Amino acid sequence: MLRRLLVSNYILIDSLEIEFDPRLNIITGETGAGKSILLGALGLLLGNKNEGAALRDTQRNCVIEGVFDIAAYGLRPFFEANDLDYADEAVVRRILTPAGKSRAYINDLPVQLAQLREFGSRLIDIHSQHQNLILASEEFRTEALDTVAGNGELRAAYRAKYERLQELQRTCARLRAEADAARRDEEWLRYQAEELTAARLRAGEVAELEAEQAVLANADRIGEAITAVRNAFDGDEIGVLAQVKNAEVKIGRLGGSYPHAADLSRRLRSVLEELKDIAATLAEDGERIETNPERLQKVDDRLNTLYSLCQKHRAADEGELIALRDRYAAQLDAITHSDEELAALQTEIGAARNEAELLASELHRTREQAAPAFAGQIVATLVRLGMPDARFEAAVVDCGALTEGGRDRVEFRFSANRTTPPAAVERIASGGELSRVMLALKALLARRMQLPTILFDEIDTGVSGRIADAMGEIICALAETMQVVDITHLPQVASKGSTHFVVYKRDGETHIARLTPDERTTEIAKMLSGSEVTEAAMTQARILLGGK
Repeated sequence: MLRRLLVSNYILIDSLEIEFDPRLNIITGETGAGKSILLGALGLLLGNKNEGAALRDTQRNCVIEGVFDIAAYGLRPFFEANDLDYADEAVVRRILTPAGKSRAYINDLPVQLAQLREFGSRLIDIHSQHQNLILASEEFRTEALDTVAGNGELRAAYRAKYERLQELQRTCARLRAEADAARRDEEWLRYQAEELTAARLRAGEVAELEAEQAVLANADRIGEAITAVRNAFDGDEIGVLAQVKNAEVKIGRLGGSYPHAADLSRRLRSVLEELKDIAATLAEDGERIETNPERLQKVDDRLNTLYSLCQKHRAADEGELIALRDRYAAQLDAITHSDEELAALQTEIGAARNEAELLASELHRTREQAAPAFAGQIVATLVRLGMPDARFEAAVVDCGALTEGGRDRVEFRFSANRTTPPAAVERIASGGELSRVMLALKALLARRMQLPTILFDEIDTGVSGRIADAMGEIICALAETMQVVDITHLPQVASKGSTHFVVYKRDGETHIARLTPDERTTEIAKMLSGSEVTEAAMTQARILLGGK
């Protein structure tokens, strides 16, 4: 609900602040006082485009701000979807600059105009002779009938099945597209996979071959070096091994006379063992390494094959080639089995569609069952509102195809007289008729739906007397379960509210004031008698107010 509205520097408004009542708020004022300006400011706050010059002072910004209690509206998903900070009290702000720019904020975070418009539609429902567009919303019409039919749980169950069906159909379309694309590339995929498979790839092979290639390419030099070292180790008398052995023996003999003899002898023995191990390794490698042009050629050829494959497939190494080979194989396997997968998915889609169809049929049945009583209650209210010949139908048209709301299209058909056949209410009804239809609908739905604040802009135009009193009673009853703001020129309606504001113009500026009980009596009397307030008008005003 709207708690507070602040407007500054907007057309004839310099600065204005209104604290609204949570139930019925009456706004009255003379023609030209600025009620339409107030509506224009509220419309901008709810996301309407700025159609003309809005700034009173062209040197400073126009600021419109509304504070809303949204705890009961279930709007947390909207905040999450739009990456906004949620709070039970939302502050909405619209700023128009002298440069013609517009900025919008929700809880001090900037939003696009489309986001503000979507959010605003959840906050206030404005109804005037030109603003009953909600009747053109098929979603609203269907939800209204479902509310009266008590289809909340059934509709939620259907929607879950429908969303599951949509998800399966999207998956099927994606898999079919992937399969079709894969089939177009099947020949190419098969060639690449066969080439990589024929290469008999093995992880780490390149590194092994490169090491072997380095040895084979330098076999002569390596053999010469090994021979030279072995000769140095094994030569008689002067061989390294013999000399180290001799040194170990000589040092060992000095054990009783040289303190370090034992330690040095042990260390020389350790060196000798290491040299013997080196000699054994050289002997083994000398036997193994030999010039082998044929093997070198094979290694070169294999490396060239692997290098070529890496370059062709833009792979860093044979590991990436193996991963690519496996991916091609998986794609070919998917092509082979795609028909089976699609067939299984189609079976699942068929089952999901059958479940959704059953629930849609139940929705259709309950809607058709509830439609006559729904229409009857609307007609009864329209008769109270001075339309004795009004006809209203809630037609449930089976479209055959499943949609988010079932397979039905709900139409509200209306005729103001008995000679004209009912037709779509949003196309045939006049502004005043639309407003009364909306009032009747809201009165029917208010106790069953969590509705946003509703603002009626002179929907009582063209009525008076008993009808005006009946309209006031309906609006007053509506306000028992929701916040209502009613701009009216009828004293019978104005007297119903618990809070009464008057819009007036002074020194070229539009102002609004909340009336005290005495001021309210005087205002109702003015509405009854005109500019000259008579005692009879005051008495009648007190009667209408009934001691309020």
